[in-house]
Amino acid sequence: MKVEMSFFRFLVLFTACASSLGAAAADDVFPSRPIRLISPFTPGGGNDLVSRAVALAMSRNIGQTVVVDNRPGANTIVGMELVAKAAPDGYTIIMTSSTQSINATLYPKLPYDSVKSFAPVTLVGSSPLIIAVPPSSPIKNVTDLIAAARAKPGELTYPSAGTGNATHLGGELFASMAGVALTHVPYKGSGPGLTDLSAGRLAVAFSTALSVVPFVKGGRLRAIAVTSSARSSFMPELPTVAESGLPGYEAGSWYGVVAPAGTPRPVVMRLNAEIIKALVLPEVRDRLVSQGIDPVGNTPDQFAAYIRSEIVKWAKIIKSTGVTAE
Repeated sequence: MKVEMSFFRFLVLFTACASSLGAAAADDVFPSRPIRLISPFTPGGGNDLVSRAVALAMSRNIGQTVVVDNRPGANTIVGMELVAKAAPDGYTIIMTSSTQSINATLYPKLPYDSVKSFAPVTLVGSSPLIIAVPPSSPIKNVTDLIAAARAKPGELTYPSAGTGNATHLGGELFASMAGVALTHVPYKGSGPGLTDLSAGRLAVAFSTALSVVPFVKGGRLRAIAVTSSARSSFMPELPTVAESGLPGYEAGSWYGVVAPAGTPRPVVMRLNAEIIKALVLPEVRDRLVSQGIDPVGNTPDQFAAYIRSEIVKWAKIIKSTGVTAE
């Protein structure tokens, strides 16, 4: 009996220790194989650029390849659904964007929950919109823009890269806060709309820095303000909309990494640490800033709160203006 009891106690102790060591080992070895980073956009755009810059730096640091997998479609819904339904082990993550917070209201039915289906990792970067006008325009600043819109209700037109896009809703938010009427003209992408703007066929644009900066540098458009809460590091000479006559205005695009809901906290924190480590590298920061993207990096909890606040902000605009995904 004493031998059996001793063996029993040994077995219990051994099992407990093995389980503890196994759990610790599982945390210690992550990642033990390549990580797939989904970019829910086509190659060449802002999301793809951010994804590849972060993936390359992470690959060097963690000793495992971080593969960027472009899965565009349905305004990022294709890529988001793929990650929402992936195994919650940290090996399939996504470089989400402000579209996540917009789609939560823009689409009545999504194949996932915009908040509950994901485990936020970190806000990677933000890219404000640039308000630009044709070089020949009499509009020199935000005050001029508001005055012109009030003088000609609905006559000032602005392009977007598509209905429900940040370049669309940024204009809607501006009109709502300024108490003016602007007319939205959707395009399939930013380029055609900015080309028409430079030719004087439109009045103003609320465009991503990545798209508009080449037009500004080439003298084809004139930038009058940046839509971030503070002046941007890539165009510090541009005043913000808030300091130019519309206090409280802030809009733009952002990029951040989320994993499937249920991903273990230690794995989320390891991903968070590695991404932030990548963002402080000079070559990564310089590459992002040169494209109009300000690196951020914050905690999973801070990013989660930010996503929720963005959903609330854009829901108000979408509902008040009647914007639909059609």
